[in-house]
Amino acid sequence: MTVTASIFSTFGDALDFIVQPRTGRGGGEVGGLSNNLQLIWEHLKLCIVAMALATAIALPIGLWLGHTRRGAFLAVSVSNIGRAVPAIALLFVFFAFLGAGFANVALALTLLAIPPILTNAYVGVREVDPDAVDAARGVGMTGLQILRRVEFPLAVGLIFGGIRTSAVNVVATATIAPLAGVVTLGDPIINPSIYGEEGRLGGAILVALLAVLTEVSLAAVQRAVTPRGLRMQSSGRTPRGRLIASPRRRVTTTP
Repeated sequence: MTVTASIFSTFGDALDFIVQPRTGRGGGEVGGLSNNLQLIWEHLKLCIVAMALATAIALPIGLWLGHTRRGAFLAVSVSNIGRAVPAIALLFVFFAFLGAGFANVALALTLLAIPPILTNAYVGVREVDPDAVDAARGVGMTGLQILRRVEFPLAVGLIFGGIRTSAVNVVATATIAPLAGVVTLGDPIINPSIYGEEGRLGGAILVALLAVLTEVSLAAVQRAVTPRGLRMQSSGRTPRGRLIASPRRRVTTTP
């Protein structure tokens, strides 16, 4: 009972840190809605810049590799490297060679965000039904027109899934940005000597909520941009009012 009460008391102190400002151990004001909203904005700003750069770099490359049906080794290698390299190691490499600052941290997060976007774009376009591509080529479409009008719309759901995965990863990883001089929601987590233990837990709660909100909102967008027919196909449903015709067998009789 004592342990349970202690847990609830700590959690209550963390929630109080989120909404009520207080004097930190360093003498400055910490916590409260205004201060935490500022941290959230700095966190989001860093994530938005990193995701914009990663999408601008990885999406065209993935689309083109998938369209040409080449570069499987490159796509798989980039994906494996992205999983193997720890985020904090990459951040410290950038910090050691390029120094601290917003731009360098954003570049490090960009490199972490590229693999899922590149891989999903490549796989999504490559897995488009070849018959649809051949039909588009048969009516005289150029390669760019096929990519833009046929392959991309059919692969957009999987492509956006890669963007969603990268976005959640970037939101979670941006908590270590204060180690390189960029203040984000990770600052209360990394500096309990200033914010206190309630600040550390409060910052962790805010990061978790932000990651969940990112996942849920982008999942809704992914569903919205996926063509209705593909959504029904993936769920095993048939569009209302339509029947799937089964082939008829011709019965032959022998006299």
